[in-house]
Parts: sequence; structure tokens; C-alpha cells
Amino acid sequence: MHIKFQKYLFLFFFISQILNAQQPAKHNTVEIYNQIQKLNFLGSVLYIAAHPDDENTRLISYLSNETKARTGYLSLTRGDGGQNLIGPQLRELLGVIRTQELIEARKIDGGEQFFSRANDFGYSKNPTETLEIWNKEKVLADVVWAIRKFQPDVIINRFDHRSPGTTHGHHTSSAMLSVESFDLTNSPTVYPEQLKLVQPWQAKRQFFNTSWWFYGSREKFDAADKTNLISLQTGVYYQSTGKSNQEIAALSRSRHQSQGFGSTGNRGLETEYLEFINGVKPQNNTTIFDGIDTSWNRVKDGKPIGEFISTVLSQFDFKNPSASIPNLVKAYSMIQALDENHWKTIKSDELKKIIAACSGLYLEAVAQNQEANPGSLIKLKLEAINRSPIAMQLLSVTALPEQKNTVQNFDLKNNIVQNITLDLQLPQTIEYTQPYWLKENGTIGMYTVNEQKNRGIPDVIREVKVVFNVKIEGIEIPFERTVIYKYTDDVKGEMYNYLDIVPVVTSTILDKVILFSSKKSNYVGIKIKSGKDAIKGDLQLEIPNNWKVIPKSIPFNLEKKGTEQTVYFEVTPPNNPEEVTVKSSILIDGEKYESNQIIVDYSHITKQQVLKPAESKFIRLDLNTNGEKIGYIMGAGDEVPNSLTQMGYKVTLLKPEEISPEKLATFDVVMTGVRAYNTLQTIVNKQNLLFDFVKEGKTMIVQYNTDDVLTQNIAPYPLKISRDRVTEENAEVRFLVPNHPILNYPNKITSKDFEGWKQEQGLYYPNEFDKAFTPILSSNDKGETPKNGALLVAPFGKGQYIYTGLSLFRELPEGVSGAFKLIANMISLKSTVTIPVKTLKQ
Repeated sequence: MHIKFQKYLFLFFFISQILNAQQPAKHNTVEIYNQIQKLNFLGSVLYIAAHPDDENTRLISYLSNETKARTGYLSLTRGDGGQNLIGPQLRELLGVIRTQELIEARKIDGGEQFFSRANDFGYSKNPTETLEIWNKEKVLADVVWAIRKFQPDVIINRFDHRSPGTTHGHHTSSAMLSVESFDLTNSPTVYPEQLKLVQPWQAKRQFFNTSWWFYGSREKFDAADKTNLISLQTGVYYQSTGKSNQEIAALSRSRHQSQGFGSTGNRGLETEYLEFINGVKPQNNTTIFDGIDTSWNRVKDGKPIGEFISTVLSQFDFKNPSASIPNLVKAYSMIQALDENHWKTIKSDELKKIIAACSGLYLEAVAQNQEANPGSLIKLKLEAINRSPIAMQLLSVTALPEQKNTVQNFDLKNNIVQNITLDLQLPQTIEYTQPYWLKENGTIGMYTVNEQKNRGIPDVIREVKVVFNVKIEGIEIPFERTVIYKYTDDVKGEMYNYLDIVPVVTSTILDKVILFSSKKSNYVGIKIKSGKDAIKGDLQLEIPNNWKVIPKSIPFNLEKKGTEQTVYFEVTPPNNPEEVTVKSSILIDGEKYESNQIIVDYSHITKQQVLKPAESKFIRLDLNTNGEKIGYIMGAGDEVPNSLTQMGYKVTLLKPEEISPEKLATFDVVMTGVRAYNTLQTIVNKQNLLFDFVKEGKTMIVQYNTDDVLTQNIAPYPLKISRDRVTEENAEVRFLVPNHPILNYPNKITSKDFEGWKQEQGLYYPNEFDKAFTPILSSNDKGETPKNGALLVAPFGKGQYIYTGLSLFRELPEGVSGAFKLIANMISLKSTVTIPVKTLKQ
């Protein structure tokens, strides 16, 4: 019976699919058996690419679940430069979301996740630019570090290192760095500072995960010479769970919700191809581990352990997994007797999880509140229950980070819950909970992580834990649990979050950018939030002296933890244009607090706290507007409406299903948010109403969409979106029609208005469009032909239709002055030309 199961059982965690991310996994016997199988496989493979969502989840799942290999994915970036289909977060906040999405994906496909310090600064057209902005030496050091720490036998690159300029520069760079690192990782003279924590390591071989896509077509790939390729049959069907490998991979892939990568799983035969590029070439072209000892024989004195675990597997009782506990504890004891080595640590952790799963040993440390402050005393409720007939004793519990050990010495009897209360004193020096890579200021291409040991760690580093020291079969085994907070939701049931360490008070300037378009004063709102009970102090704005603030400070008194209060300062700008960074600071008993707490909370990932300086950009800008009423149709999600409101426009968020002639008649301008025609099927059926709106003398502004639009009729004339873009934000901008009203009214646009743009100028420009369109701007990256599709204007009937691929969704929230002036002109554009209806696209 057990031989039959051995081929088909595997491990993956569906718990993250149906419950929130922190809920502890509770394994069934199929999963437990698979974990025991993996105990006897001592081989590892590291997959390397550039971004979240670059990984091949089919291959990761196959290697982890069918081959039983320890499988890791090194994504050089956290995806900070991408777009966001589920909310307004961009840049580092998007990177936080995508980090968590990758962690959830690995829970499903069985892999492990790692990162470098590289910052995804946006699309790059070649690796030369990428490696200059990233700081090649530092990212290469991180790749070497990841390999030395993970110790893979095999490395697989997602991209081809020999094809610079044919794909995203980040993609090619990831492969180039991986290839360069192959001969460096085993040298003690390369990054010797790392060797205080890790050892030199040499992978056996390296592959490129090729496919027909890299050849240009399936026909070309079918005709290609494949003598240097290994083929893996990854279309495995796992009978014990009723899912194919591809279906598991699709579930993993679908965790990338912010990128809209929901995937449907396939079934049937499927082949992955790997091109050999480095190391010892395998003689068997059906396995990447050819010639590599993946048994316990590779560990000194490990052979008896492998033989013993084989016995455990042969005797495993699916109806009574606890029967294996005595032998599993013995295997644990045998591993502890080994000399210190890489596999000892890994297999000890795996065995502890298996022993807990076999016995139904449930251990949990729950805080009374979800937030606590440095130096505070938190009360914990500990739960310990052994749901097996195996005798166990809870010897003690150790609270971290204070290292306080509390003796318990009582039996954990079968299915009897033991509840313990524990006071845990947090040190005054404990760090706030936040993504560690965001604590220090970085550069456009690199995050700053000063401590070597933390580099590459995927998740937030949480210090508050409890270790349950349990004696089983005469052996003391420590089980570590991170402190959590849980509550019951009336709809969703039991909900989990981690304990977060927070400041005693935070403040948030309500607007990231505040625009002063005249000499008149504005009221600036600041939200104060208490992180503990009974907080009182004084709030003030730190602002240059030529800006007037009334009052100088505002006292506050918040009685309860979590209470919020919003207060307002009257701010008068100087006479002349100026941009300043203004900070909100709180003074309590002589101590200053300057953090802004940002909560990123989506149901498919773990709730995240991000702490940033409480600051805002104040802009004194001579900006002319005409007070148009704007209907804004939100697409994938952006913050443009907030910027328009700052400019003095009356903005109404308009749902596509609400579009009607009567509703449209209340607006002067209708604007679609980014990727509206990629994400809103309902807007397709409203196109004629929107075009009629323009024809009657109004203006329609369409912001960028990718080339996979839901309809080709996004404009009243033929227009084809391409992949053209200008990634160099400081590229020269040329005016094709200098006298056009959009460059002159109500604000004069000059080349200076394109200075200080962030990340890129624009993307997905149309490269084919009807002669009715007038291209306004021309620009290009170095060495490329001019791109003229950034801003297209076409009169239609009595009105104006405008299509723009300019990255206004990035520039406006960042407070780029020229972007404010340009969009004001777009909104104010009036047509003087009437186009006959017969020319309209039908």
C-alpha cells in the first residue's frame, strides 16, 4: 500500500486559499506522508529571475512535490516598479504587496522565497542601464550570498543571459548575474565578509529554462536542435488529491492578484525544457540531479538516518499517523547527534513540523491586542494540546526576545487543552514591525539593508515569539511559535494577524501632495493616531520660515489606544513658486515622534504595517484652471482623482454601469483611469454614449492601457496601442505642434515641465493612429527612434478626444509640477473644429 502511495503523495498548502494568511496549517495524513518522503531527499534547486511573477510555478511545483527537492525562488526585486490592479499602492508599497503574494504562492507550490536588495525601478530596455542603476556589484554579492546560504545543487535561470536588448533589462540582468556568480560562490576571496555566516559553495550545474517563446514560435522550437536540452515531464497527476501539477501551479500563480494573473490550471502531458549552460553536464537528460547524491549518504554519518527514515515510511499508518512518532523522535535524536552542517538544521526543522502534525500537537501564543509598544508588558494566552496517545510533557516556555524561561512541567494528556497565561516584557529597544528593507533610505535602484544576515530574507522580521519546550519519548524538542492576535469576524469566522510593534503615536498629513495654486492659504489636515492609552502632546508642522502656519502647534489628548483625531493648520504659501517637504512632528515629554503608519490590508496576504516619515510635498505653483466638472471612471486603480481635487476641480467617481446621457450631461470632462479598457468589461458597452458625450462638445481623456484591450474601439477613430514606451524619465521632449492650445492654454508648457518626472515618461504608446489625431509630443530613449504617441488629440464633433500614455498616474501623486500644468490644459481643451459624423468609426 505504501509503495503505491509513494509515487502520488505530495505537499502543498491549500489553507492559504480559504483562510487569511496567518492561520496555522493543520495537515492531513497525505501531507504528512509527503513531508516524511521529503526528509529522505537531500537535494536542492534554486530558480533565479528578476520579478515576482517571473517564476515558473509549474516547474517549482514539480521539483518540490514530485521530485521532492528543496526548491527556492530568488526574485532579484520585489516588483516595486509594476502596476497595481487591486488598489492605489505603487512603488515600495506595491513591493510590499507583491512580496506577500510571492510568499503565499510558495505556500501553495511548496517552494521557498528569497530576494536581493535590488529595487524594481521600472521598465529597462537593456541590462547595461539596469546594472548601472541597480549597482551591479551589490546585487551580484546578494546572488552569491543567496547561493551560499541556500546551497543549491542545481541553479535554473528563467531568462537567457545571451540576449541583451531583446527583453526587459531586468530579465537579462538576472540571468547574467546568475551565470557570473556560478564560478564565484566557491571562492573564499570573493565577498569574504559573507564567510563569517556562510561557507563557500559550488553548485553542480546551471540551466536556462527555455521554451518555444524564446525561439519566436512553436514551429521554430520544434525544428530546433535539442541535444543540449533536458526535458522534464511536469504534467503529473497526483491521484491522492485529484489535482494535476499544472492545477497546483495555477493556484500558486493566481496569488499574484495585484498583477491580474489569475490562472486556470491545465491537465495532461506537459514538458519543460532546460538548456545546460554551466557545470557538469548531466548524462541522463530526464533528471537535473544526474550524478548528484541526494540521499543521506552525502552527510557524514547520515546513511543510518536515511535507512531509518525509509523504515518509518514503510510502516506509516494513514489511519494512525501518531504510531510513527516514536521512530520520528528517534530520527530527530539521530540528526541532533550529527556534526553541525547545512542539512542538519533543515531536516531538524522539517522533523519538528512532522512530529507536531502526526500528534496533532497544537501550540499557539495569542496576544490580547494586535499592537504593542516598545517597553510595554503584553499578556499572552498560550494554548497547548496533544491530540495523540503519545506521552508528552510541557517542560517550559521561553519568551522571546527577552529569553525568559518559565517552568511548566505538566503532562500534555491526549486531547486535553492546557491554557497558560504569560506576561511578556518587551525591551525598550525592540524595533517597530515593518518591512526591514524599508527602514533605511535607499536609492532608485537599491534598498539599504546594513546587516548581512538579513539580506535575502523574504518577510518581515518578527522578534516576539514563544518557544514551547516539549519532552517526547524522553527527548526535549523546542517548538517555536510567533505571537499572533486573533479574533472572530461575524462573517468570516476566526481571523488571524501577527502582533505588531508600533510607536506610541503616529501622524499622517492627509494629502501626500498639497497644491497651492495661488497666494491664498489652505487648510492642511493631519490625522493623529494613538498607539497606547492616555497620550497627550503637541503637534506641529516643520516648514520653512517663508511659509506661514497658524497656529504654531496644536495640543491633543487621546484617552484610548487606537483613537484618531484630525486637526487642521492654516498654511499660507510664499508669493513665488516653490516646492518644499513639510514634516509633521509630535512632541511628548520631550521626545519627538515623526512616523506615519500605513496599513496595507488585503484578504489574500498578511496584513502589513509600513512606517514612513510623516511628511508631505507642498507646492506653490502658478496654475490656471477653469473649474471644469470631471467624471472619473476608475480603472485598475490610481490616485489621479485626489490630485485633480487638489487642483480645485469637482471630481465625481463614475462607475461604468452608471453612464447614461443624463449622468454625462452633468460633466464637462470624462476621464478614464489607468488600464480602464483592460479591466472594465462594462465600459465597452458604453462607448457610444461616451463618444456622443464628446460629439456634443465635451472632452474625453483616456489614460494609458496595455495592448490587450477589451475592445479595439477605445477611440472614435482607429488607434492601435503598442508596447512603445520612454523609460528614461529625463529624456528630451520635443513639441511637434508648439502652437497647439494644449501646450499654451491656460498654462504655457515648456521643456522645464518635463523635468523631475519619476520612473518613466510614459508607456504603451499608440504607434498607429488615424490622421484625425494630432500627435503633440515626441521623445525617445537613447539610441531609439522617436516615439510620437505619448499625447494624441482628435476633434470629434464639437468636442475633443485625448489619448495619453504619459505616466500621469505616477507623476501627479508625486507632485511633479509640470504634470499638473499639462493635465490642466488637457482638461481645458476646447474644440474649434467640427468633424462630420460620417467619418466616425462604426
